[in-house]
Amino acid sequence: MKTLRLAATISSALLGLALAGHALAEPVVGVANPESLFVDKDPVKNTNKQAALHIMRELLQCHRWIEDSPKYTTEKYIQHNPNAATGRQGMVDYFVKVAKQTPTATCDKLATPVVAVLAEGDLVTVVIAREYNHPTKPGEKYTSTWFDMWRFVGGKADEHWDAATLPAAPPAPAAK
Repeated sequence: MKTLRLAATISSALLGLALAGHALAEPVVGVANPESLFVDKDPVKNTNKQAALHIMRELLQCHRWIEDSPKYTTEKYIQHNPNAATGRQGMVDYFVKVAKQTPTATCDKLATPVVAVLAEGDLVTVVIAREYNHPTKPGEKYTSTWFDMWRFVGGKADEHWDAATLPAAPPAPAAK
């Protein structure tokens, strides 16, 4: 229950930040050295932050799902993103078969624009800057925040939350 309350609090805070300055918000920018945020003086938090770094770099950035996911995720990996199935294999299938991600060569350092990395108990939350197409100003972009949060067991991600939603239904065909 504590985990769900923390997830809800973080989600509400991020949503509030996103809505607070809709038209006048400052751009969201990641730090210069994102990998520096994945360290902690506490050894358990440090282990978990390092595993989150590897998930961000080797899995999400480099797309080494098949070979590296067993190093950083448990087999049961509980998934709260509505677009991917629970279980390590469900996560791998989503990224390899649905998103069709294949390994890349850009793995020497994390390129994701990370804003903050927070660790509390067995949870690690990574706050990321994201750029989107402006919905009412074609050709313009705006930034907002995204988050990924993992619960760790034995140094491996065992549960995951993010801000993902289901895609909108395609428009109905025009009547003839």
